[in-house]
Amino acid sequence: MEWLDWGLIVGLVALGGSVGFLAGLLGIGGGMTMVPFMVMLFGAKGFPPTEIMKIAIATSLAVNLFTSVSSTLAHYRHGAVRTDLLGAMGTGAFIGTFAGAHFAGMLKESFLAAFFGLFVGYSAWQMLKGKKPKPGRDVPGALGMGVVGSGIGLISSLLGAGGGFMTVPFLTWCNVTMHQAVATSAGLAFPIALGGLIGYAMAGWDLPGMPSGSVGYIYLPALVCLASASIMTAPMGARLAHKTDVPKLKRWFAYLLFVLAGYMLTRVNWW
Repeated sequence: MEWLDWGLIVGLVALGGSVGFLAGLLGIGGGMTMVPFMVMLFGAKGFPPTEIMKIAIATSLAVNLFTSVSSTLAHYRHGAVRTDLLGAMGTGAFIGTFAGAHFAGMLKESFLAAFFGLFVGYSAWQMLKGKKPKPGRDVPGALGMGVVGSGIGLISSLLGAGGGFMTVPFLTWCNVTMHQAVATSAGLAFPIALGGLIGYAMAGWDLPGMPSGSVGYIYLPALVCLASASIMTAPMGARLAHKTDVPKLKRWFAYLLFVLAGYMLTRVNWW
């Protein structure tokens, strides 16, 4: 596989632009949509079948390094980021994602595909229900936040996601306002992405048969295409969000997630 496979690059730029637009429009991270489409693209281009899921998950996590910074800075200017929560939670998230990347490196492709498909299907169902957690307790101490962060990081490392689908409900349950929860979740995506990038780079180091341009499981051409395209289109989606029936669009997005979850489950060798 050459660095400059123009067909793959065009597909990745289109994917990055679409995911960035949806993230800006719906406030939803792109990992759950990026990974299945990357699996399709990489499979069509002859990537090693036993490693495709890991390459897609690792690259999706790495993309969050860039999208998290731009999103967090925007929230920080409005004073919405709870920096007092990010220290312990971010440390735990980094450790959890780093460990999860090494754990994922030892797993079979079928297990990762099954976990991804089932978890994304569950997330889509929760999105359709539209229920928001009611505040029920206060934010735990530093140790508790670190443990929660490590759990979020571990699960994110198996999905290629930034963890917002877990972080926001948890923080709102802990009486953090929705605006602050979303902003703090954007900040937490950075240590999750950093832990995943380092962990997956190490876990896949010197593997034979990997595509040219890979650093471990991170496929650099895809990282560049996805990050640059998503950063450009996210503001367009954010502007349109103020003129669109976003709840209705989220329902349609949930249906898309069901389809993608089903596709991932077709990759599972159940026997």
